[in-house]
Amino acid sequence: MTLSILHRMTGLALTAGILMLAWWLMALAWSESAYRTLTSGAGAILLRIVLALWLIAYLYHLANGIRHLFWDAGLGLEKAQARRSAKLVIAGVTLASLVLVFAFFLRGAT
Repeated sequence: MTLSILHRMTGLALTAGILMLAWWLMALAWSESAYRTLTSGAGAILLRIVLALWLIAYLYHLANGIRHLFWDAGLGLEKAQARRSAKLVIAGVTLASLVLVFAFFLRGAT
């Protein structure tokens, strides 16, 4: 149940992220001053945190969505199997998040 609620929350976060991306692209296309105005309030560290959280939300939503595809095929529906797949999703997302956040955001930050 918790993972289902988290799946919906990450879907909302991804939607908000897409809207922010569209806003950023419109400012970029509009003019240099519009782009500067939009990005001047977003500090580099804050922007990196938001992007990292968006990446983690994407990874979770993708992994849990694949889990749901297996369920749609009638696989892994037993309680023990569902718990095992939940643990796999959490472990996979944690590992992928650590690797990708380090690679994209922390490696060249120092």
